[in-house]
Amino acid sequence: MIQPPNEFETQQLHLRVPQVEDADAIFEEYAADPDVTRYMTWVPHESSDSVAAFLEALLQRHSEGTEFSWAIETPGQPRAIGMISVRVKGHKADIGYVLAKGHWNQGYMTEAISAISEWLLSQESIYRVWAVCDTENPGSARALEKSGFEREGTLRRWIIHPNFPNGPRDCYMYGKAR
Repeated sequence: MIQPPNEFETQQLHLRVPQVEDADAIFEEYAADPDVTRYMTWVPHESSDSVAAFLEALLQRHSEGTEFSWAIETPGQPRAIGMISVRVKGHKADIGYVLAKGHWNQGYMTEAISAISEWLLSQESIYRVWAVCDTENPGSARALEKSGFEREGTLRRWIIHPNFPNGPRDCYMYGKAR
């Protein structure tokens, strides 16, 4: 099992393990925003209490080693503006991420994805990092491509986004390998 660091420092960002105390900031910054949650696998949160419950479950998965997450902050601003998560399965790991709308198009998510994927691929047991994004989410596709991921194909009816009707949606599959 890999042992992830609790923190990452990049040129523009500080990534750290989230805490339950981040619930208010996460709720206010992005978890209740329908524009941000549109392509997520969850609906907008209705309270910071539901975010706190989510964080408790997230931290449990972290301690079990099944999922690792980091809150995204800008230096000097100790407030979560997004999150990036990793699920390791054997020799590969998938990532997921979210960022507050007020911080889109500033290179933050590209930087976070790059830091996490580079760290993952430096681990002896990890050979592949992958992610999916909805085919109608060009911002997410762009962040993956700028992070060195290659589009490998389209997964038809792959993921359910509860904020869209009509069942599973098509996603692009992206990968980065060593």
